[in-house]
Amino acid sequence: MKVLFFGTPDIAAASLAALCEHGYHVVGAVTQPDKPQGRSMRMTPPAVKEYALRHNIRVYQPVTLKDGALLPVLQELEPDVIVVIAYGKILPEYILNYPKYGCINIHASLLPKLRGAGPIQWAIINGERETGVTTMYMEKGLDTGDMILDKRIAIGPDETAGELFDRMCALGAEMILETLPLVERGEAPRRPQCEEEASYAPMLDKTLARIDFQKDAQTLKNQIRGMNPWPVAYTSYGAKKLKIFSADVVEGPHLAPGEALGAQGKLLIGCGDGRALAVTRLQLEGARAMDAQAFLAGHPIAEPMMLGTEE
Repeated sequence: MKVLFFGTPDIAAASLAALCEHGYHVVGAVTQPDKPQGRSMRMTPPAVKEYALRHNIRVYQPVTLKDGALLPVLQELEPDVIVVIAYGKILPEYILNYPKYGCINIHASLLPKLRGAGPIQWAIINGERETGVTTMYMEKGLDTGDMILDKRIAIGPDETAGELFDRMCALGAEMILETLPLVERGEAPRRPQCEEEASYAPMLDKTLARIDFQKDAQTLKNQIRGMNPWPVAYTSYGAKKLKIFSADVVEGPHLAPGEALGAQGKLLIGCGDGRALAVTRLQLEGARAMDAQAFLAGHPIAEPMMLGTEE
């Protein structure tokens, strides 16, 4: 079975590695173009490209897939199946219809819940207690094709998006190895998705990261977990941005929403439901990340002060 692989980030590279390690003939890897990253804006290749080059797999980085742009590659490689995970673009019909066994997507949610680009992060932000991976036949819609297999995974009460992402990498790789033999033998089930149960998980951006302390404490804890390691939930401390990486929900003392107090080495911030967040790890703009006790040693808050009053 000749496999053409589409994917971009680490979670995709893990599945590509699993295919190669289990003897699949991967004829090429299609991934997003290199992008500038970091303060230096250095051009950085996607994780899939890095893995593919290390293992002598041909890499394709088309700027667009429209107007048959990838058709010459398909005709040259003649893949039997296309495997897709977190590629980052909708595949046009000429690609979907090309391979003998179709296009198989590995999606990091229990479809039809959390269709879209950010299912791992939104599962945590939404307060879900479990999520999973679904393999599916791709069609023209966004994550709407018939499902093949799914597997559930519990979400820890303090687990961050980054921690869950690492576990989902392994689960996605496991799932594609279970799915492809079924597809090749013609034994893969096809289960239509229930549209009434569908929900959407858009890609995160920095506009979603600001903390609104009028919300209840558990909702804010979920936001903080779901935005760690990126884009990182934040408020402001005076004129500086204050990033919050982790926090616990505690009862009292009574603080107004957004009001902060340092007490017994804990940084407490009032929330809209009368409870508080006890921040455990944070980073003030211009400083390194640290725990709350270290922060309060340099920035004591003996009397309640309001956070989030300045952009």
